[in-house]
Amino acid sequence: MDYKFNGNQIEIDPPKKPKKMTATRFASVLGLNAWSTPFEVWCAITRLYEEPFEDTIYTVAGKTIEPKICDYLRKRYFMDIKSPTDAYGEDYFKKTWGDFFGDREILGGMWDFLGDDFVVEVKTTKRSEDWIGKDGKPMAPIYYKLQACLYAYLLGFDDVVMTCSFLKDADYTNPDAFVPTVDNTVVIQFKLSEEYPNFKEEYVDPAIEWWKTYIEGGISPEFDEKKDAEILKALRKNTVAPNDKEIAKLLKKADQLQAKIDKLKDTEDQLKEIKDQIKEYMKGQFRDGDKNVELTGSVYRWTLTKASRTALDSKSLKSDEPEIFKKYSKSSETLTLKNAPIEA
Repeated sequence: MDYKFNGNQIEIDPPKKPKKMTATRFASVLGLNAWSTPFEVWCAITRLYEEPFEDTIYTVAGKTIEPKICDYLRKRYFMDIKSPTDAYGEDYFKKTWGDFFGDREILGGMWDFLGDDFVVEVKTTKRSEDWIGKDGKPMAPIYYKLQACLYAYLLGFDDVVMTCSFLKDADYTNPDAFVPTVDNTVVIQFKLSEEYPNFKEEYVDPAIEWWKTYIEGGISPEFDEKKDAEILKALRKNTVAPNDKEIAKLLKKADQLQAKIDKLKDTEDQLKEIKDQIKEYMKGQFRDGDKNVELTGSVYRWTLTKASRTALDSKSLKSDEPEIFKKYSKSSETLTLKNAPIEA
């Protein structure tokens, strides 16, 4: 995809088939997720850039524990709920393309469990402090809360149930052994109409407006050089193709020669180590007034030369006399060519 930087924004041709604004992206779009930025979400929705998904111990634990929570809610709280498998069958992700709201143009996502008139959102965390309010009572972080609320809104429900299981290191090592209890799992229930009486006007409408401005407009929200550093690093990498035949030939030859050099690296490392030992020996052979010392081998003559030079301590000068340093400093452009093996 072609794109260009325009100040602290990026411009693209509006995508014909953008990804949907799922509930997991909803709070980020509104700037209410401390772990994700609107720019990051924009890159994902437009398909400009997104890190490939890889399971971690956290995602594996979440997937393993989720059905345990379903059984827990059914048995302890007598909730009549169904899972995505109950609703769509096996391989529900492939069947729905990861979206249970196919009739919606912009908003979507996948709920965890569903009752007749309520939605259930399940979370796991190691950070229990994020889920406890100042009064000591369970409290869902707003970015997760808005996720559950969006599902309820899209389903036309008013009731929301959220659970969060507080895990220890052992639970991530062996999530199959985790057993939900009142001590390690909180259940939070609320009504959308009471928590967010103006949910559409204050959250949904601004998110749709964001979509029209940035997704349909083909221009990103302003990025943050620190928060979006990894994405910007990837987007600023300028990788060109060797379309010129002569350059392609040179690259092929360079690859071959570099491969030969790489094979000799171990030998070079050994030689360097030996040279350092020889140098250390020869340093001890200098006499007063000597400028060099020679050591003769069977093939090469090794010479260690002593010389003194005076160099400017630019660091100290910059610290002690910044104006003088600035006055006599000059900038120059350098071009450095490096290479690295291409990962398979």
